[in-house]
Amino acid sequence: MKNLGKNLLGAFALLVVIAFIFSLFVNIGGPTPKTIDISQVASDVSAGTVKNITVNGNDLTLTLADGTQATSHKESDASLTDTMKNYGVTPEALAKVDVSVQSQSGFNYWMGLLLPSVITIIVMIALFWWIFRQARTGANQAMSFGKINIRLFSANRDQATFKDVAGLKEAKEELEEVVDFLRHSKKFLDIGARIPRGVLLMGPPGTGKTLLARAVAGESGVPFFHLSASEFVEMFVGVGASRVRDLFATAKKASPSIIFIDEIDAVGRERGAGLGGGHDEREQTLNQILVEMDGFDRDTNVIVMAATNRPDILDPALLRPGRFDRRVILDIPDMKDREEIMKIHSKGKPLDKNVDLKTVAIRTPGFSGADLANLINEAAIFAARNNRKTVTQEDILDSIEKVMLGPARKSRVITTKEKEITAYHEAGHALVAASLKDADPVHKVSIISRGMAGGYTLKLPMEDRHLKTRAEFLADLAVSFGGYAAESLVFKDVSTGSSSDIKEATDLARQMVTRYGMSEKLGTRTFGATQEMVFLGRELTAEKDYSETVGTEIDAEINKLIKRTFDFAKKAISSQRGALDKIAKALIEKETLEKDEFYALLKNFNLKPTAITA
Repeated sequence: MKNLGKNLLGAFALLVVIAFIFSLFVNIGGPTPKTIDISQVASDVSAGTVKNITVNGNDLTLTLADGTQATSHKESDASLTDTMKNYGVTPEALAKVDVSVQSQSGFNYWMGLLLPSVITIIVMIALFWWIFRQARTGANQAMSFGKINIRLFSANRDQATFKDVAGLKEAKEELEEVVDFLRHSKKFLDIGARIPRGVLLMGPPGTGKTLLARAVAGESGVPFFHLSASEFVEMFVGVGASRVRDLFATAKKASPSIIFIDEIDAVGRERGAGLGGGHDEREQTLNQILVEMDGFDRDTNVIVMAATNRPDILDPALLRPGRFDRRVILDIPDMKDREEIMKIHSKGKPLDKNVDLKTVAIRTPGFSGADLANLINEAAIFAARNNRKTVTQEDILDSIEKVMLGPARKSRVITTKEKEITAYHEAGHALVAASLKDADPVHKVSIISRGMAGGYTLKLPMEDRHLKTRAEFLADLAVSFGGYAAESLVFKDVSTGSSSDIKEATDLARQMVTRYGMSEKLGTRTFGATQEMVFLGRELTAEKDYSETVGTEIDAEINKLIKRTFDFAKKAISSQRGALDKIAKALIEKETLEKDEFYALLKNFNLKPTAITA
């Protein structure tokens, strides 16, 4: 489309030039002379009404007795005298007319003679030039089909350093050694150390793999080439391998240098189980990467960095030492790191003096770096939408719920009865959570619809946890059944609002029995082997490795856990019916209760948290 626009513009400019040239020979001003035939000219000459005739080649310009002008054309092979004689004009009549002949050797004559030929030649040359240019472009594209669209990182345009990466202390230490090797390789080589061939960044989405790669580019000061692994793969076999060779050849010319391949699992999946065997284009590309990273040519000063959130599906040959020597694991940030990450992303955004990022960090367990960046951005959007000059704590806290559950649907119209059911449902969740020692504290209860949820109870741990106990799982099960138990107790009926709670509780109970070994009767073993189907993207499928008798026992244990926790939820709600009513009425009135408001409502009810007994 870009070339088509240029061609159209060139054609338009050519037409303008041609029109300008022809306008030089056209008499624009004054009246246009009438045109008469040669027989009329002879009649007028015989009648004596012609004063003057100007001959210019075969063109005749006549001045009549009344002062008007006319034009005509004579035969090309005859003179004016012979033409008039042939039409019967006597020599005496013609002698009364002033006849003048203009020379045709001037500029107009030659331009009139040459211009049509010159324009034709120019148009033909332009046409052939365009045809050959298109053919040459097509040939170049065919020759460059195996070239990689590699991009060189511009530090001046997109500068990033390790200071821009909060947390990830161990990951940065690993990569600082790589940067140090590139900057001061001599001190490592003198002691016999070998340059690491590759660094694999592994971690969940949004944990900062690409950001860390950009920081390495900004710190190292060497050429940094970056691309996506999907750019290797084409429909033609061999193109990906050719592009890999071109990539490493380019990087070797610029060595010491770094190649960053994002989402390497696009071409690095395990071989041997894919459809198409060893001739598969993806496997050919992977084979070439393996050879380039650690083949016969080892005298290179190129480091390959790659990122993936699916390290489990990568080929073992890609992960062995000599190829990806270092595997850097990026975790979900803890509470302290979350606070630091938000400080970085809040730069350039005017925060209110009452903003406490530590409180926000407490409310965001499980948030990745990308989630936190989105959180701060949403808070700034909230502030701008409300015409505020600073971002407040309320803006940030509202953004947490928007990121987790979706935007608030305050315009959703619900009946008074549905609002009451939702209030008691969420009050049941919150009351059961407050009745359990091992449950996380309630931070917020709301009956405002967000996303697919009619309401929500936000309970979060006060500190980061990497392990979870059986008692904590039981507490989660009981809290899940709090809404169902409250509805059945108050309304003597249940609604569809508990469907997701029941599903989550059932899945959790099944995992406790079959995966975590938390069944008292079945003991410490897992049930259901996992098959990893590589050619289908390594989807996990369960295989029964137990008998039908054991399957019945598994179902019985799951039902036992569900019944025990559901009974606790019913008992906690029935014993504190007054607290349940008070919480529900407050929700109907205010729609939202924050942590301090919620626990203030429970002060007069002598609520003592307990644990679920076996």
